Amino acid sequence: MTADEFKALCVPASCTLRQALAALNDTGRGVLLVLHPDGRLRRTLTDGDLRRAALQSLGDSTQVAQLPEQAPITVGTDATLASGLAVLDQHQIDHLPIVDAQGRVVDVMFRRELSQRIWLSSPHLGEEETAFVEDAFKTNWIAPLGPHVDGFERELAAHVGVKHAAALSSGTAAIHLALLLLGVKPGDPVFCSSLTFVGSCNPILYCAAQPVFIDSEPHTWNMSPSALLHAFEAARREGRMPRCVIVVNLYGQSADIDAIAPLCERYGVPLLEDAAESLGALYKGRASGSFGRIGIYSFNGNKIITTSGGGMLVADDPALVERARKLATQAREPAAHYEHVEVGFNYRMSNVLAGIGRGQLRVLEQRVMQRRQVFETYRSALLDQTQIQWMPEPEGYRSTRWLTCFTLAGVNAQARRNLVLRALERHSIEARPVWKPMHLQPLFQGAPFFGHEGGDVSAGMFEAGICLPSGSNLTADQQTRVIEQLRRALALAAA
Repeated sequence: MTADEFKALCVPASCTLRQALAALNDTGRGVLLVLHPDGRLRRTLTDGDLRRAALQSLGDSTQVAQLPEQAPITVGTDATLASGLAVLDQHQIDHLPIVDAQGRVVDVMFRRELSQRIWLSSPHLGEEETAFVEDAFKTNWIAPLGPHVDGFERELAAHVGVKHAAALSSGTAAIHLALLLLGVKPGDPVFCSSLTFVGSCNPILYCAAQPVFIDSEPHTWNMSPSALLHAFEAARREGRMPRCVIVVNLYGQSADIDAIAPLCERYGVPLLEDAAESLGALYKGRASGSFGRIGIYSFNGNKIITTSGGGMLVADDPALVERARKLATQAREPAAHYEHVEVGFNYRMSNVLAGIGRGQLRVLEQRVMQRRQVFETYRSALLDQTQIQWMPEPEGYRSTRWLTCFTLAGVNAQARRNLVLRALERHSIEARPVWKPMHLQPLFQGAPFFGHEGGDVSAGMFEAGICLPSGSNLTADQQTRVIEQLRRALALAAA
């Protein structure tokens, strides 16, 4: 609902029943908001109210003010989607005004709208996947491993320009195995981007290693090369170099690899590239995830392509990938019986899910273009919103815009962010804050952190950042609804 549409719902008590009927017909929302002269909500007016007035033989020229008094059912600006729905259900109504502390109506919840939720990033499946899944059933390759696993590994590796790949149960499992392959042992320091999902660094704890968090930089929102350099220098002085560096390619965009990779080489530390969110992204013409000693991808349900759940580990070194496969299948030794000499894991992808992945991979480029178009639609429609600062895409990068993200400029950004998120959620629109940095998480309290140029860029992004619905299957009408509600939410937050 735009500001003009909202304004059209608001009528004075001096309007006649004929005028009210015309307004109800023009707006098509089934409700009018009758206001006091000072803007406070006096009552709501529905088709039912007008029918009751007709049954009482009140003439068309009767003013709304002459109708029997009826206190409006409302909720405050702190109302949530759940609490609003509860009020709608309790009173068996379809419209719920939101009023501020002074009783002025600032928004309206509509039951019809709430039933049509807009998700942040929902799975987008097509027809390609069906043929592969049907083949798995026809050939009875349902159990883990099978020809689709082999095919998915080959095709994904070829797509990103890496020689070998191992299909696994999740991106987190891929990171865990990658740390083991790189020799991470209990007590070893491991550098990791702080602005990320916890799945990037939980595996450090699986290995009983010590996470050391590196700040972001404003240019890409990804790992700060200057903060990484400070961390390396501190590690050298202490004589405790990290076993590896986990660089996260955030929200569909690569980190500045040309600045980060040489630092890792200078200090002799391998680079593990967490491209869970950035399959399909390019950095200077080369695939995100293809630069590190090992790269990983995620196919979780919210990712740009999905296998429902799953991940992939990629590397040019065949020995690394072969060992990953062994560890992922309970570290079984090559014997006729089940022989084990080391700890293994149940981390392999099933043949059915790999079939979905093969179908999804065929439309990856299409999905990238669709998500980039979603971003461009938001950007173009909100050019006048100077408080919005979109996640940048530097020259030489191609972001997938897996999620469309921005920060709010100006003071009190976190409070305004919270108001915007609450307002969108009230209209059944899923939006989220930017990741809370790992160095601020209670789980990692006390872990070392190296800021960008003496500051804390990632904390600022969390406080001011919002991720909008970004799915490649987002319809034009859904995106229009998000834009309209975002405009109204930004205006309320700025008031």
